[in-house]
Amino acid sequence: MDTGYTYVIGMDMGTTNIKAIVLRSDGAVMAEASLPSTHYNPGLNMQEQDAEEWWEHVCTILQSVTGQIGADEAQKIGGICISSHTVSMLPVDEDGKPLYRALTVQDGRSYAEMEEIVEKVGADRFVQIVGGQPAVAFLPWKILWYKRHEPQLYAKTRWYLQASSFINYRLTGVMVSDLDQALRTQCMDRDTLEWSSEISEAMGVDLNQVLPEVKLSQEVIGHVTPEASKATGLPAGAPVLGGCSDALAAMAAIGLNRLGECGESSGTTSLVFAGSAIKSPSDVPVVTRPCPIESIPWIFDAPIQASGSALKWFIDTLAGPEKEEAQRRGVNIYTYLNELALEAPAGCGGLLFFPYLQGGRAPLWNNYASGMFIGMRLEMTRAELTRSIFEGTAYALRHVIETLREEGAQIDCLRVCGGGARSRTWNMIKASVLNLPVQVLNQTSGDVPVGDALMAANISGMFGSLEEGVEKSIKVDEIIQPDPEWVKIYDKLYPYFVKMYKSLDADLKDIDKTLEGLR
Repeated sequence: MDTGYTYVIGMDMGTTNIKAIVLRSDGAVMAEASLPSTHYNPGLNMQEQDAEEWWEHVCTILQSVTGQIGADEAQKIGGICISSHTVSMLPVDEDGKPLYRALTVQDGRSYAEMEEIVEKVGADRFVQIVGGQPAVAFLPWKILWYKRHEPQLYAKTRWYLQASSFINYRLTGVMVSDLDQALRTQCMDRDTLEWSSEISEAMGVDLNQVLPEVKLSQEVIGHVTPEASKATGLPAGAPVLGGCSDALAAMAAIGLNRLGECGESSGTTSLVFAGSAIKSPSDVPVVTRPCPIESIPWIFDAPIQASGSALKWFIDTLAGPEKEEAQRRGVNIYTYLNELALEAPAGCGGLLFFPYLQGGRAPLWNNYASGMFIGMRLEMTRAELTRSIFEGTAYALRHVIETLREEGAQIDCLRVCGGGARSRTWNMIKASVLNLPVQVLNQTSGDVPVGDALMAANISGMFGSLEEGVEKSIKVDEIIQPDPEWVKIYDKLYPYFVKMYKSLDADLKDIDKTLEGLR
């Protein structure tokens, strides 16, 4: 059916950048623009962003992409869907005006409040309610910290918003939260889909009064107002969807279409997705969520805290000689490291790298895990050191995938996208560590705003179905098969990766507490 719509817009409010794309009805990306977000670090384990800067950048970005297709063509935009990093805490007043900078997903200041709330609710009961392990990134303890440390501003606060909810409000004047992000806040009861009264009581905050009404991710929650149209270049009256987390949008952008496909959006961090025919229990390390793709009833999504950031840390702190050699050869440092890693044998002579440089998310879910090299010897070269980082991040990925399989996920291939997918060395190692074929997607695939745009296109009727949009937009560039000899080596070494971490877990936690006492 011809809807008259030729374009849709997808936008992602990432922790590092805000980016938008214009997707055309043939699956082509016709325009894109992005701007970086400023990070503020006012103290230890604190990270904040300015919501007014978010809005300024959104307006600039939308003016850019609508300008790229032209004012007349922009009138053919059939909708916009916005995702964002989860979880942030942005307090606003009755008029939607920010009262404090947003505490981002990487803000860890509320650890004490987390322990207090979980103790009051009971650790097992808390996991049963929210369907996941507590971690300092989530919302209840951030609100409690704000209540205790900013009482005057707390008294003026009407709502706590996610980044996408704030931008949706500025576009439409409608104050809502989307169900996907609501489920990720650790404020919502996974079974009843209502804000948890037990967690409210433990916080001393009525969540029903301070968290907005919940709408579905693909539900039209409002339309672009005339004022927002002038500020952004969007056509007045254009539908605005509820939106979602960057995780859900990334899953759509990876193009998962059937049970058996597993996806990794590989960047600074990684997001791993796998479908399941059954709903997982609520008390396991990673839990299922309803999936918007009809052929996949349930979806696991599991975040890995440090993947690409582990390699960047190595470059920034230890790779001085490699940077000099790359410069001498006239190549990018990442290109040189990919070549250097292949000079070392698979398994690196027993050198294991543990990539928990910012704590561990799935499946560990703790903040005290640390990055480690174990098994270093005098005869080892910088090639082994480099390759061990690629291998260690692949072992961490295997740990996640084996956990998902234990809980019912069906996985027979891995689709990779994002910046990490550009490393053929890394993809070769992943294929062999996992003993799975790795499908390398094209550079458009996996770009989170593409997933947002596909959801907007599905609702606008620009495509007949989400699956049709995926088929038109998502392409596989290469399939990398496991190396049989590498597989044998990795299968023998991987169990030590898991065993060694488990053996050190209690000590790492004690060290973290000791350091807290010394600060």
